Parts: sequence; structure tokens; C-alpha cells
Amino acid sequence: MAADEVAKPGDLTLARVFGNPDLSGAQPRALKLSPDGTLLTFLRPRADEKERLDLWARDTRSGAERMLVDSKKVGSGAELSEAEKMQRERARIGGSKGIVAYNFAPDGKSILVPIDGDLFLATLDGKTRRLTNTPGGELNPVVSPAGGYVSFVRDQNLYAQPLAGGDARAVTTGGGGTVHFGEAEFVAQEEMHRSTGYWWSPDDRFIAVERFDEAPVPVFTRAAIGASGTKTFEQRYPAAGTPNVLVELYVMRPDGSGQVKVDLGRDPDIYLARVDWTPDGSALLVQRESRDQKTLDMLRVDPATGKATVLFTEKSGARSWLNLSDAYRPMKDGSLIWRSERDGFGHLYRFDKGRWTQLTKGSWVVTNLVGVDEGKGRLWFTGNKDDVLEQQLYSVDIARPNQITRLTERGWTNGATMDAAATRLIVSRSNPNQPSQVFLADATGKRLDWINENAVKAGHPYYPYLASHQPTQFGTIKAEDGTTLYWEMITPKLEPGKKYPVFFQHYGGPGTGQQVTRGWQGALPQYLVDQGWIFFQIDNRGSYNRGKAFEDHIYHAMGTVEVQDQLAGANYLKTLPFVDATKIATYGWSYGGYMSFKMLEKTPGVYAAAVSGAPVTDWQLYDTHYTERYLGDPRKDPKSYTSSAAWAQASEIKDPLLVIHGMSDDNVFLDNTLKAVAEMQKADTPFEMMLYPGYTHRVGGPGVSEHLWGTILDFLDRKVKNKAK
Repeated sequence: MAADEVAKPGDLTLARVFGNPDLSGAQPRALKLSPDGTLLTFLRPRADEKERLDLWARDTRSGAERMLVDSKKVGSGAELSEAEKMQRERARIGGSKGIVAYNFAPDGKSILVPIDGDLFLATLDGKTRRLTNTPGGELNPVVSPAGGYVSFVRDQNLYAQPLAGGDARAVTTGGGGTVHFGEAEFVAQEEMHRSTGYWWSPDDRFIAVERFDEAPVPVFTRAAIGASGTKTFEQRYPAAGTPNVLVELYVMRPDGSGQVKVDLGRDPDIYLARVDWTPDGSALLVQRESRDQKTLDMLRVDPATGKATVLFTEKSGARSWLNLSDAYRPMKDGSLIWRSERDGFGHLYRFDKGRWTQLTKGSWVVTNLVGVDEGKGRLWFTGNKDDVLEQQLYSVDIARPNQITRLTERGWTNGATMDAAATRLIVSRSNPNQPSQVFLADATGKRLDWINENAVKAGHPYYPYLASHQPTQFGTIKAEDGTTLYWEMITPKLEPGKKYPVFFQHYGGPGTGQQVTRGWQGALPQYLVDQGWIFFQIDNRGSYNRGKAFEDHIYHAMGTVEVQDQLAGANYLKTLPFVDATKIATYGWSYGGYMSFKMLEKTPGVYAAAVSGAPVTDWQLYDTHYTERYLGDPRKDPKSYTSSAAWAQASEIKDPLLVIHGMSDDNVFLDNTLKAVAEMQKADTPFEMMLYPGYTHRVGGPGVSEHLWGTILDFLDRKVKNKAK
């Protein structure tokens, strides 16, 4: 179909939804301004292979764009190391190819580009120089802050290589076996959103390096079952209630000399949550989190001696936990901008010489700290102050707390980054009718130039399908305790007297961004609506961006209020005259897959069928940092784990169920599905199942996405939509 040819309702296909080019338009990723501001660099997917990314540059003065590094020409196509594959899984970019990250040198004249496991240095004229050529690959590559070195992890040790030329030298030599230097451990990557294990001082004089030892962590034999054979991995996986890695932190020079051990306290069973240098390099700021995630100490560390003093401590409520955040900034004047939930909502504070000043306040949350102009005393941040469903960009002056200015338009959900000088913003935004747009703005939020206008007009991949695009409706209902819950719904063009089946999507889990927003949902919901389904979802208590009280309902009680609130959504749907109350199908993945089991177990007969993708059915099989945050330690509170489990009652399920899992899932092990399946088989409980050889927690990609959704919809058509009453 030509890009400007108008499709008829129903012409959207699964092959087109997941095909090339992306129906949402080519979305630039990893946008950065060069240090001098003359270039805007970004990763752009190829039109004929949307999973492959190349590095592009745009002249901010002329608007001219050019490809800087072609991943196919420079890359070797070599298979990534197992360690890098797993890092990409943790970062949720497991399906991406080519260039997935890059790093400017401080002088802006060159860019570090990792491709296919090796490192290249690209100059602004598009030429590249290979820095490494090793079979094992390099992890966590960066250019040091002062531009003296390229550093990376190889074979579980940290290396530094002079940027000007010369061989890489080992900074650490003790890595090997169960010992790793410069890497982030599994739970740091998966749950703490910390992707590295080393941090350069601003002047390149020192490096703070994490050392972790996996020896105490239990070994799980994980089978990665693929189409051409099975590999087994002796994976050290810290399941809830079992030992974590042993973590130490050292400060050393770039050649590895002068090692000083940081005093992290007497209790070795802690989490190294965050590490930062003060702007002048005189001290390290280390966030030490307790195993139960109810206490977070901010340590100030002397890099010369390793001695640590506690600057302040955050504590959770008795039936709550602490959420880690990246919304903080050490300031040149010695103060600290810090996001805290101490008043029940995530807000910004200034900590200065032992005194706290609250900078934002109200029954809404700050979602991210975008930029700081220390000279003018101004902060930029995102939050949902004006509408729970919209993330907007705001500014506030440190000298005038809570006098907040909104810089972006209502009716959109926004994200933003800012240059180090706090002069320009890169703003991305979308709404239910407009795929993501990106523009360059000044410090007041005024748009200076489109980076990617992405207007859905003739030539845009989605343009042919606009005729059948249906609007998204939003609304609220009340939970059992009176809490307001937000829902969204897309319906086909309603015919008088006709009743429609519902595709009821859910996630339901804590610690993840809300599902119901005024943002672009992609083409898949529109395809479902094209097929005659009503698309519906609701955010239940326990989910994020509504404050601690909203979240804390699931403390030691997973699988309770989430199920109640999804039931409230189903009951609301049944009051609508255009909904077929006997044909509400529910679908979820990961925590949502867990919810599919719990919803069928606890509310039988409500849903006509359920699809459960990659479910956790036994929380004792999931990792420490995530699970213990909400359910506690199973050694101390086994009842929470027994009541939250989904496998033991699986045999009682009476409604149609389709279970899906990737057979190489290293996050939610296949054991979770097999445990529930075994129970159902023993009790002769009917169900359907689809397994994907070689796929991990993400089941998707060319061909496979179509198969996955074809399988889901074939099941739901047979069991729900086309089933006679």
C-alpha cells in the first residue's frame, strides 16, 4: 500500500503492525547535544530494519542531517557475548541491533561508539577508528569526564585506554570466577536501574570501582531451550530469601594503584544503590540501602581514606518501602537537590549543611529531575501536577519554593532532557492521536526547532490508517475503599443495539510507570479495535505515580487489591450498554501474566478467557530486591509468599487460559510456568500453552511478533469473540 493511499477500516494487519517501517514513524533515540551545542546526535532506526540503529547528527544551526556511523558498514555482525546479551535484556533493548549507545568525548570532537561487541571512535567527519578487537567483547564503555581515557570492562576486570592512543591497561586484575570488577550485579541492573559498576572522578584522577563476589548466591540451572538445541547455564540467581552478592567499593588511580577500600559499614548484607562524585571531586556520595529497603543512608566518603560519614538517612513507614530514584543532583556549592517521598509523594528538596528545604509540594509526584542552572538557582523537572494522566515539564526557582511554572502544553504526555549548561531542552511528547514528536526548546520551553515533527500526514507510515483510527476515552471509577482509579478505552464505531467483546489489558504491578496516560499507545490497540474488540485498561492500587499510600496497599499483599481493582473495572464495563458482559477477555505479561492467573483464581466466571504471558507464579523464584521490597523476606514472613503465589491454586481455574513463555527467559524463569502447568495437569484442568524456543522475557521481533499475537487472537476468537452464547 502506498504511504498516501487511504486504507479502509479493517485493512490494518498484524504483519503491518509489526512490519517496516514502524507505523509510529521513525523515532530518534538517545538524543544528545554536543558539548558546544552545534550538533544534535541521535540513533535512528533503518526504514527497512526498524530493530537496527545507526548514529546520526543534525546541525543545530542549519538543520542539515547526516549519518555519522553506519552500523552495517562498520559493524562485523559478530555475536554478542553472553554478558552483553544479558545487560541488554536488563536494559530492555534485547531486540535492538547495531548501535544502541554512544558517548561524546568532552571536547566534542569524537564519539565513542560500541558496535557488535567492539569499540570504535568516530570523528565528526564520519570516519571511525577501531579501538578494540577482542572475542570477549567490552562492557560499560565510557569516555572519562576529562577526556583522558576510554574505559570498559573486559573479562570481569576494568580497563583504561588513553583516548589519544595506546594500549588498554588493566585497572583491576582480581576479576574472574565469581568475582567481578566494574560491573553492576544482576539485581542492580534489573531492579535498581544501576547499569554500571565504576565511576570516574571529574578530573580523571580517580575511579570508584565496585567489586562484587557472587560466591554466596545460589546456583540455578537454567535451560535455554532453542530451536537447534539446548544450552544449560549455571546462573547465580538471588531468589527471594537467599544470599545476595558481596559488594565492596574501592577508589583507585587509572593505573590501578593506590587502592583504598570504602567503609560501607559493618553489615555486609546491603545494597550499593548509587555512587556519585561531588562536582569538585573532593568526595564520593554513596547511597547505602538496607536489605529490607526501609532505610537509605547517604554517605559522604573521603576518597583518600575511604572513611564514610552519614549525611542523612531516609526511612520508610512501618508498612512501606523506599523507592530508589535518579532525580537528584550534587551541586557545586556543596548542597544537594534530592527527590524524597517523605511527605507521601515524590517531591524535590534541597539539602544544605544539614537543613532541608522542600521545593515542590502537593498530592502529585515529581517523576524526574531534568536540569539544573546553579547560577540562576533554577530547576527543571517532569511531574503530573496538572493531571495524573499527563507528564508535563515544569521549572521552579530554589529561592521561591513551590512557585512552579509549567513549560509544556496540556493534552500531551512529555519527557525531556537538558544540556549541561541548562540553556536548551530536548522535549519528546505524544498523545493518543499523535505518535511521539521531538523538538528543541529554549529554557522557557519555547520550541526552537522540530527534531522529529512526525506529523501524521501523506507520506507518514500511519497516514493510510487514519480513517479507521478511533479516539481514546478516559474516565474514573472508585475502588472498594473509595480511591479514584483511572481507565482508558478505545471502541469501534458503535452501532446502535450492538454489543462488543472487550480486550481487557492489565499490568498491575508496582515500581513501573503507569499504563493509563494521555500518550500514544501504538498501532496494536487500533488493530484490536479494527477486529471488533473494545480495548480497555485500568491502573489499580499498588501501581506507580500516585503517591506512597496508593502503592502501599500491596505491602505483603500481592495479588489482592490489584485483583479487586481490575474486577471493579470489569464490573464497570458490564454496566455499559455496548459491552457484551459475557465476552470480556483479559491479557497481561510478566506481572500482568501473574495477574491473569490470580484474576481467574480469585474471580471465577468474570472473564471469558485470559492470556498469561511470562508469569511469575511463585514469588520465591523471583529476585531479592524486587520481591522482598513488597513481600518481605520469606524466611521471616512465609505467609505473604504463600498467599501471593499463583501456582498452588492454578488447578482450580475453570475459565479458558492460554499460557505463553519464552524458553530462554533468564528473568522470570520458565520454572514459574511449568510449576503452574504441572498443577493443572495433575488435576486435569484444561488450558492451552505456547512456548517460544530461544526467546527470553521479551518474545518479539520480525515474524515472531506476528506469530505471538496471531496465537493470542486465535485463542480469544475461539474462546470469546466468536463463541456462541
